[in-house]
Amino acid sequence: MELPQPPVPVLDLADQLTSNQEAQLAEHLNRLEEETGWKLRVLTQFDQTPGRQVKEYWGLNERSVLMVADPRGGNLLAFNVGDAVREILPRTFWIELQSRFGNQFYVREHGTQRAILETVDVLDRCFHQGGCRVVPGLPQEQWILTLLTSILGGIVFGFAGKPRHAEELFNWRWALLISPLWFILFGAFGIGPVITRTQDWLPLVRNILGFLAGALVIYLAPIAQPAAEQQ
Repeated sequence: MELPQPPVPVLDLADQLTSNQEAQLAEHLNRLEEETGWKLRVLTQFDQTPGRQVKEYWGLNERSVLMVADPRGGNLLAFNVGDAVREILPRTFWIELQSRFGNQFYVREHGTQRAILETVDVLDRCFHQGGCRVVPGLPQEQWILTLLTSILGGIVFGFAGKPRHAEELFNWRWALLISPLWFILFGAFGIGPVITRTQDWLPLVRNILGFLAGALVIYLAPIAQPAAEQQ
């Protein structure tokens, strides 16, 4: 396949971008390479595919990332990542990035163009700040999941702390005994994904309130005792 000369940073063989978007994206990628030394190249393909030809065409090396947008597969996005890049952007980062912007639901709702441009923006941000362990930003559906796990953690905490006799106000012994469960739900799955992906305090506050609400509701809810205990 004959490719444009001199080399351009964007090969839109599938015509997924407008001419203005392609020009702006090319300028963006050139500026990224000048400012950080990391090379990001974008290829869209459908019927036409240059295959391994792009490696020599772009001079891809250990400091390069090739992003391929191909709508024929189950996921729009695929990445070819250099060894040096993997040191600052681990494998889990690429899996999350592909899942967030390349899945069929996102592409169907927002379009291929936005999926490509949003992915480039995330990579630009991570390269400029010296790397990312997770993908920045907290999508609505992911925040809802963290809220639900926070509430569930609160329910477990509140149930464990329910008094077992009249003189007891809160059963700290059981709450501490079951702490690995409610702490994982609230800390690891409820709070962790929020503080690692966004500096916005509102989702964090909502998750904390969700935990407290879940704990309070189950703590105050009357639970009938077995008949043997009532006698």
